Amino acid sequence: MKIVFMGTSSFAVPSLKALAENFQVVGVITQPDRPAHRGQKLTPSPVKKMALELHLCLYQPEKKSQIEETVLKLKPDCVVVVAYGRILTKEVLGIPPYGCINLHASLLPKYRGAAPIQRCLMAGEKLTGNTVMLMDEGMDTGDILRQESVPIDEEDHLLSLSEKLSTKGAKLLVSTLKDWFEGKIAPTPQDHQQATYAPPIWKEEYRICWKASAQSVKDRVRGLYPNCYAFLEEGERIKVLKVRVCQESGEPGELIHQRKFQVACGENSVEILELINPKGKRVSGEDFLRGYRVKKLR
Repeated sequence: MKIVFMGTSSFAVPSLKALAENFQVVGVITQPDRPAHRGQKLTPSPVKKMALELHLCLYQPEKKSQIEETVLKLKPDCVVVVAYGRILTKEVLGIPPYGCINLHASLLPKYRGAAPIQRCLMAGEKLTGNTVMLMDEGMDTGDILRQESVPIDEEDHLLSLSEKLSTKGAKLLVSTLKDWFEGKIAPTPQDHQQATYAPPIWKEEYRICWKASAQSVKDRVRGLYPNCYAFLEEGERIKVLKVRVCQESGEPGELIHQRKFQVACGENSVEILELINPKGKRVSGEDFLRGYRVKKLR
């Protein structure tokens, strides 16, 4: 079977490697290089780097029409999409005889959309998983081919859970495709009444609101790791990497203890165990308080 792979982020890399080992990948489509980091230098996507390493034919179309032209030229039996970051047109969806197959990092119909891993962690979920589905014109609304549940550990955060799901998802994708090509799978329609959504993360969501409950703060820190932040009274910014929930209460944002970096929330409090200080250094909460006098965070 000839496969065209479409993906962009690091989440898609294990899937590309697994497909290249098991099928004939006739082309890899990824997004164009984008400016990144402080110098805003054009940077290739993780999928592009892997495609070049695997010596696969690479394409970076800018326009929807160019995506369609590329797929038509490659004549794949199936298109596989993993974290590509663009919506496919009806025309592209209709090209491959075995359809366009998507690996989505949630147990659909829960958490449809762009940020399923972030949103499930922010919601305090204990269980998530992967879904391999047959794509249609909707946003993650296609028929399900196969699913696999993955428990969320207490210490999981965005990066660790993403890595876990991407690795397990690659294996699920390969086994599902083999059975799909052999006619062993009957697609199952989603129960649209049970659908929930995972919209993109807004930049305002990275700032911690101390009026929220301690558990909500912890879930946000895990879900948006390592980019949640708060301000010291003087206006300096810290990034909060790890917290634990404590039972003591106080005025939201105020320090409850001077030796432990324990901050009051709208309900209970959190102890900040790890953070990045204003100088960019990763430190423990206790070490941070040895160098900074803090009365309140905002």
